[in-house]
Order: sequence, then structure tokens, then C-alpha cells
Amino acid sequence: MSTLLRHRLATFALAVLGAVAFQWMGLPLPFLFGPMAACLIAALAGAPLKGMGPISSAARTILGVAVGSSITPEVMGQLPQMAGSVVLVPIYVALIGLVGVPFFRRLGYDPATAWYAAMPGGLQDMVTFGKEAGGDVRALSLIHATRVLAIVAVAPLIMTGLYGATLTGAMGAPIRELPLWELGLMAAAALVGWKGGERLGLFGASILGPMIVTAALTLSGVIHVRPPAEAILFAQLFIGMGIGVHYVGVTLRELRSFVLSGFAFVLILAALAAAFTEIVTLMGIAEPVEVFLAFAPGGQAEMTVLAVVAGADLGFVILHHLVRIVLVILGAPIAAGIIARRNRDKG
Repeated sequence: MSTLLRHRLATFALAVLGAVAFQWMGLPLPFLFGPMAACLIAALAGAPLKGMGPISSAARTILGVAVGSSITPEVMGQLPQMAGSVVLVPIYVALIGLVGVPFFRRLGYDPATAWYAAMPGGLQDMVTFGKEAGGDVRALSLIHATRVLAIVAVAPLIMTGLYGATLTGAMGAPIRELPLWELGLMAAAALVGWKGGERLGLFGASILGPMIVTAALTLSGVIHVRPPAEAILFAQLFIGMGIGVHYVGVTLRELRSFVLSGFAFVLILAALAAAFTEIVTLMGIAEPVEVFLAFAPGGQAEMTVLAVVAGADLGFVILHHLVRIVLVILGAPIAAGIIARRNRDKG
């Protein structure tokens, strides 16, 4: 058995133990927070944890299928109503940049690192763009991992304490109650969407590809159910494990600088998300918990999990995150280039 395989099996076993422990203690979201806490503690203690590679991506396809199966004709009919809050997403992203970039610059980060640390995009995308721009890859990785960790940890407290949400939303029927034909269709949609999306260069292919294929099958009346509860729990376990593994090898200096910077920035993001939640709620477009989940700048997979367990409108939540991520992925490198050219001209 190779060293990599041993480390992956040990990481998986640790994640399962974390889930079992949280379940035994009666803590909320045990299959998400248990693996996350166990792997985070072990990573900070220096354990040689390893992510699960393609298996983690396969787990994300379940979330894509869950979202796609929630895009019904009724949801499509609500799109004009959603437009009132979707148009606020570019303003939201611009404000995050206007506040975030100076924040990181004052903490001593170079311009490229400050820019991509502030952008609320996907972790891997921002690290890749930052690396190409000459930024500090390790700093970007830990800052964005901390953003996701903090939002996933704090969001349930805000949802339950401030907005009165419950985290016992129906994740899906047990697998034994679902027709084999539709289970097979969802599995095929997951695989075809994932691999097809990768071939087409679709960002977030493991989630968006299955979502698109499943939505087409749902809207055409072929699929009528969501993925089974067991599949959603499986996805939660791998999402939680992935968050914790990001902290493997972190040093005390990185903990003091990069991780604390990430936590401090999350406070700014939380204030902005709360403000936009209040604005959209007053507009009467959606319920507060759905608006909060739509504007909380966490990872796409993590926000999908929270939307599922909160029983929120998945179509509403994911639409806003898609718009945010597309704006950041397409706009951040362009804006960064324009700013860099202006700085050179001034110099």
C-alpha cells in the first residue's frame, strides 16, 4: 500500500470518527462539522492528512444533482422575481473589493495577494489567478480556506439565532424508498455532467455540470425526486473533511498572520452580507434565511449543503452564488490588469 493511500485512508477514518462523535453527542450537522473539526484539529497538530482527490469531486456531484432536481417549472417561473436581488450581486462584489483590498494592503500584503485575497470567488480559482499575478500562494490558500471555514461554522448560528431557521430540512428520502430507475438517471446525470463539464472547461464542473444535466431532466419531467438522504450525508462528510485538510502543514507564523487575517476579513464580509440580507428582505423578494445564504460568500458546495439542511429554496440560493462566482472569475483578472497598468503608468 502506497504512503498516499495510507494517508488518505487514515484521513477518511478520522472524518468518519468525527461524524460518529458529533452524532453521538447530538451536535448539529454531525456529518459536516464532525469531519471538519476532526480533520482541522489533526491538521493543526501536524498529522499528515490527505484529501480524497477524485472521490471528493464525485461527492460534489451529488450536490449538483440535488440543486438540479430542485429546478422545477415552478422555480423557473420565479426567475423574474429573483432578478430584483440578483442585480444587487455586482454591487455586493464591488463593495467587497473596495473594502477588502485596502484592508489586506494595510496588513502588509503585496497588491496581487491583497487583490485576490479580497475577491469572494472559489478558493482554487483565486489561488490560481493569484499565483499567475505573482501573489503569495500559501497566504491566498489559507485566507480563502479560513473564509470558507468561518462562514460554514458561523452561518448555522446566524441562521438559527437571528433568522429562526431550523437545520432539519428534508435532505431527501431514504434510498430504499426511491425508484431504481430515477436513482440510475441521477447517477448518470452526475457522471455525464461532471466529465462533460470538465471537457468543456466549465468552472466548478463537478457541481455545475450535474446541476445542468439534472435540471434538464427535471424540467422535462423525467426526474421527480432528489438524491437520497444517504448521498447528501456522504457529500457532507467529504465537504467537511476537505475544509479541515486545507490546514495541513500550517505554521505558527501562518496561523498568526494569514489565518487571523482571514478571520478578520470574514467579520467585514458578515457585515456586508447582513446589510444586503436586510435590503433584499425589505424588498419582499425572499425569506431572510434564503437571502442570507444567497449573499453569504462561502464556497458553492458548502452553501449548497447549508441550503439543503435549512430547507431553503436551492434555486434562489445557487443562482446568486453562480452570478457572484462568474463575476469574480471573469472580472477579477481583468480589473487586476487594469489597476496594474494604471499603477505602472503612474510610476
